[in-house]
Amino acid sequence: MNKAVPVLTVIGFLLQFLFIKVEHEEKYLQADLLKGSASLMFVIIGYTAWMTVNNPFNRLFFIGLLFGLIGDVLLNLRFVFPKSGQKIFLTGIIAFLIGHIIYLLALIPQARYAWIWRCIVAGAAAAGILLAYIFRTIDVKPAFKVFGVFYLGAVFIMTAIALGIAFHIPNRRSLVYAAGAVLFTLSDVVLIFNTFSGTTRFSLRITNLTLYYIGQMMIAWSLFY
Repeated sequence: MNKAVPVLTVIGFLLQFLFIKVEHEEKYLQADLLKGSASLMFVIIGYTAWMTVNNPFNRLFFIGLLFGLIGDVLLNLRFVFPKSGQKIFLTGIIAFLIGHIIYLLALIPQARYAWIWRCIVAGAAAAGILLAYIFRTIDVKPAFKVFGVFYLGAVFIMTAIALGIAFHIPNRRSLVYAAGAVLFTLSDVVLIFNTFSGTTRFSLRITNLTLYYIGQMMIAWSLFY
């Protein structure tokens, strides 16, 4: 692993901690700048990995991490411009969706096609069960329902394939990536219930942001193995 990675990681977590603090103080513009800066750290790590090992896999994952940064900035920008909050939030979800599709494009060639379809079916089924529960228990606007189906479908399928690769082809990269993908998915589940349940809890916000950031960092770290 490049010697700069631990330094970038520590800087990233410090920025993420400051972001959570400043956002809780409702200083939304400063918070968004801190969030973007924190996300920039895992993007730089991904770029460093790509430059260290220049292959299509690392290139795709760098691009996926870049869309994660864009999504991060947009999701928090909705607090800066509350009148356009819904449109900005959905645009951020699109950025994350593109990132996950890019992750899938990188992962699928690594998988054995004899079992990859089982992973896809398992991921789609898990997303379907969660979506059915959400739509039954939480009042969600139609636009969010449409975007939610595609987004959560992509996230759960990506994670299921990552777990399948880690199980069938266990190595440091596949295990670290799978752990990061699981944390990313859990962070999304926490985000959904904390955002749309009607009662936003700061403790769940901390949980969501912490799981997400560790997950993205682990995805970036995995590129060095």
